Amino acid sequence: MGKTILAISGKPGLYELVTRSSNGLIVENITDRKRVPAFASDRVTSLGDIAMYTDDEDKPLGEIMSALRDKEAGKPASIDYKKASGAELQEYFASFLPNFDRDRVHTSDIKKLIQWYNILVNAGITDFEESLKPTSQEE
Repeated sequence: MGKTILAISGKPGLYELVTRSSNGLIVENITDRKRVPAFASDRVTSLGDIAMYTDDEDKPLGEIMSALRDKEAGKPASIDYKKASGAELQEYFASFLPNFDRDRVHTSDIKKLIQWYNILVNAGITDFEESLKPTSQEE
């Protein structure tokens, strides 16, 4: 089974699920490998459960990140998401997901996707379709 990669609202970066505890989760920061608790009151989201809107159907985050990895040849994103304008980010996003829903996918969503992609690539995680499998899928 792949790793469970998590985003925790209010905490920077991405986390890997280590274990469950009696009052929450024990997670490890992907960047610095520090373990911290995530409590039941924290809003924790598995990246495998995230999808983005397209003109056809919602596309899982793992597939989108795989398309970005293929565009960037496995390297971090070539655009500086902090400095790029909304139009530049949309153009960049359209280069690997041309049919994204321009009305429902916001600039902040694209920035977060690129930020997460860079964190994962820098941590050596590039098999996104395996690592970011929806949690409802059984093996």
